[in-house]
Amino acid sequence: MTAGSGWLQQAGGEKQEIQPGDVIWIPPGVKHWHGATATTGMTHLAIQEELDGKNVEWLEQVSEEEYKMTATRQSEALPPMLTLEDVRMVAPALERYTQGPLLGDLWKRPDLSPRDRSIVTVAALIACHQTIEMPYYFNLGLDNGVKPSELSEIITHLAFYAGWGNAMSAVAVAKELFGKRGIGADHLPPASGELLPIDEAAEAQRAAHVAQDVGPVAPGVVQYTSDKLFHDLWLRPALAPRDRSLVTVSALIASGHVAQIPYHLNRAMDHGLTQAQASEVLTHLAFYAGWPHVFSAIPVVKEVFEKRPR
Repeated sequence: MTAGSGWLQQAGGEKQEIQPGDVIWIPPGVKHWHGATATTGMTHLAIQEELDGKNVEWLEQVSEEEYKMTATRQSEALPPMLTLEDVRMVAPALERYTQGPLLGDLWKRPDLSPRDRSIVTVAALIACHQTIEMPYYFNLGLDNGVKPSELSEIITHLAFYAGWGNAMSAVAVAKELFGKRGIGADHLPPASGELLPIDEAAEAQRAAHVAQDVGPVAPGVVQYTSDKLFHDLWLRPALAPRDRSLVTVSALIASGHVAQIPYHLNRAMDHGLTQAQASEVLTHLAFYAGWPHVFSAIPVVKEVFEKRPR
């Protein structure tokens, strides 16, 4: 195996998951199949000996029913993953839109990298508690260059911006995925450690604004916002400030919290997110958060663009 994630099953045996770096030997004469999982592609090098000019005997094709049967998830605590065939059986037009505009077009648009699109999508799914799609897009994100430490940190970050319950649901999905991909504690960020330097002037301005607006109503919120949010969470180095802002903006748009967008979008652009990228985030989220949420965010985003120096 050289990339992705795959399945292997020998006749009479159980399905095995195979990962990059695995070397598999099938004895001569043993009937078997191997291929991609339901959520990821796979690449591999195959070497066969040749006997009398023949190196393989191709048998019957693995049917969709057999594939889905062997692809049954081991954890019944998580919702099942859907295949495109599942979607077609219920909503043929939705399957066509998924294959065409979504996976065939949107993900190939140039203004956001596949890695950025994965970050935006994961943030939207967690913010909206859409667990059925999480296994596919968590896997895709890792294949697109999101590090396990970054996915871990995205989940932690969104506990504060989308709620603890949503983060814990994402933990349940990621735990199974990490186990299958051999991702251990050595791949994850530490619970605490050295933090990034803080912009003292910007933080003083933010703190004064929050103290004035929020302090008279909820002084506890002011305390935790400073102590845990901006003096701790935002300074954790496992997720770059630009990516942390991208996660926050995506979650705010996906959950319809437009009032918080100006501060965090400005912060994102200060951290390096370009206007073209911010615009494409809206386009991407139209599919993953719905057109109404995006149309509600557009006037707010437009005002941010207009007020920033060109």
